[in-house]
Amino acid sequence: MRNICFYFRIHQPLRLKRYRFFDIGQDHYYYDDFQTEDRIRQAVEQSYLVANRTIAEMIRSSNKKFKCAFAISGTTIEQLEQYAPEVIDSFKELLKTGGVEFMAQPYAYSLASVFDANEFERQIKFHADKLEELFGVRPTSFFNTELIYSDEIGEIVSRLGFKSILIDEAKHIMGWKSPNYVYSHPYISKLKLLVRNNKLSDDIAFRFSSLSITADQYIGWIAALPENEKIINIGLDYSSLGINQPAYTGIFEFLKALPYHAMEQQMGFTLPSEYTKKADTAENLTVTYPISWVGNDKDLTPWTGNDLQQEALAKLYAVSERVNLCSDKPLQHDWLMLQTSDHFRYMSHKDPYGTNFESPYDAFMNYMNILADFLERVDAQYPTSIDNEELNELLKTINNQEKEIEELEKEIKKLRARKAAKEV
Repeated sequence: MRNICFYFRIHQPLRLKRYRFFDIGQDHYYYDDFQTEDRIRQAVEQSYLVANRTIAEMIRSSNKKFKCAFAISGTTIEQLEQYAPEVIDSFKELLKTGGVEFMAQPYAYSLASVFDANEFERQIKFHADKLEELFGVRPTSFFNTELIYSDEIGEIVSRLGFKSILIDEAKHIMGWKSPNYVYSHPYISKLKLLVRNNKLSDDIAFRFSSLSITADQYIGWIAALPENEKIINIGLDYSSLGINQPAYTGIFEFLKALPYHAMEQQMGFTLPSEYTKKADTAENLTVTYPISWVGNDKDLTPWTGNDLQQEALAKLYAVSERVNLCSDKPLQHDWLMLQTSDHFRYMSHKDPYGTNFESPYDAFMNYMNILADFLERVDAQYPTSIDNEELNELLKTINNQEKEIEELEKEIKKLRARKAAKEV
């Protein structure tokens, strides 16, 4: 039986305010709350709430046959909690249907997977903890920022206990291979790679209204694929539903009709974690250098392609160890928010998607002014005069203590469970 795996990325960055050189040392608040609230409210009203209601209806009308997964960044969760808690509630209702899965990702939707492996791990754990706190579920599938992936990243993700990871269909990696199979990591066979079908995903995200696509037609395209291609991964930004493709285009009616036509063609729907448990892998897939889901080149140049971006990223991640030794919560939060990948995309000469700055240089100067103030605050906590080796020893001690606390907490849980079982 052929299965369709729908998943949606939900991400909104905290917008940075206009921050000038003379603000450095004077103003430690970096965010444009008005713009941030305006953007999230637009997404909520035009996309998220309508899409959630639509998906709930699809699950009910298909007798729970329709399923889909979500990757919600930590920055977005924070905004929803503050400005639109009704969206959090609607996701909780969706989860109760049994047709929804939440995937883990770096909390800040950052580039840490490329620049700082330890920070990458910390953010994944932080995000997984947040999902468990909010929704009561621990994710087993992973969606990295912008679907950035390499063999090295896959190794880290597998070590953290994830069974499947979503990646993109990069032609220079796939070659003649079809995305419509499950692949495995070249030297970690237990990690399954689900490859996004570019054409079928982008047909909805970018070409839906221009091609006047109908649900019958779309399912027909899937039905026409070779019979042995059993898994079709459709990955979209959630704002494609209602914003990129406004409601008047018929996008929500199109979605509602998909389960009916899919079942008519004897197709099912599946979740990433669900399918990778039962599916055999076609073969290994080797990805030596990081790929992403952006542009034709599917590389990292939208975030790292020029000197401005590289300088900003280098200065930011140079203080990673010092920041993670700090106990200052506002500083820790700013550290996360300043890592969000969008800030570096705005500096791109190639594709500054979503920017509200006049130029990449304007975005760079604004960010670097903020970063200068942030670095002064870090230096006040742990001056640069402190030797890096001394910092490393401190960090090692802290990490060991954290691991010991985790083990003790696990032991306490086991003892409580045994006690409860005896009492019963």
